[in-house]
Amino acid sequence: MKAAVLYSGGKDSSFVAVMLKRLGLDVELYTANFGVYDSYVPAGKSAEALGFKHNVLEMDKSILEKTCEMIMEDGFPNDGIKYIHEKTIETLAENHDIIADGTRRDDRTPKLNINQIKSLEDRKQVQYINLDSFGHKSVKLITENLFEISKEKSNKDNSSDFEVEIRTLIDEMGGNSLDIFPEHYQTRVIGYKK
Repeated sequence: MKAAVLYSGGKDSSFVAVMLKRLGLDVELYTANFGVYDSYVPAGKSAEALGFKHNVLEMDKSILEKTCEMIMEDGFPNDGIKYIHEKTIETLAENHDIIADGTRRDDRTPKLNINQIKSLEDRKQVQYINLDSFGHKSVKLITENLFEISKEKSNKDNSSDFEVEIRTLIDEMGGNSLDIFPEHYQTRVIGYKK
């Protein structure tokens, strides 16, 4: 059976991909891209290092534009990130029977709630899997023993999450992404631990 994992190259989405593969599923990784910046490149490198097929999920730019408008209007990213995640999961569900992402129990955003998950599964006839039974500390413990992980100050070239293209488009629209997204560190899986 095939599973499609929404993939950023980080430890959470890498963990769910490896877990599903070890359960016997044929796993392919998908990184969303809206055509503003080639943000999928770091995730492709992580996927290759782990031995997974990596695909770019080409998304409609209007979704990114609406996301940026929401974020600029709100002055903070939560609702916009939630919106773009939901739209991406919906798109991934169009052509797959099993879809997954690396959202954890203690994530606030992006995250589908139980009613959204049930609706998605019923409407799209898919199985949706995430790391909802795992908290941050558990995932950290497991992934530190499973993967080699780089930790760097977040920038366009080391991250494949939604934030890269959101920041790029907000700046192009005349906003200042630094006012909305605080400086932070990004982790990326660079291979299996030896």
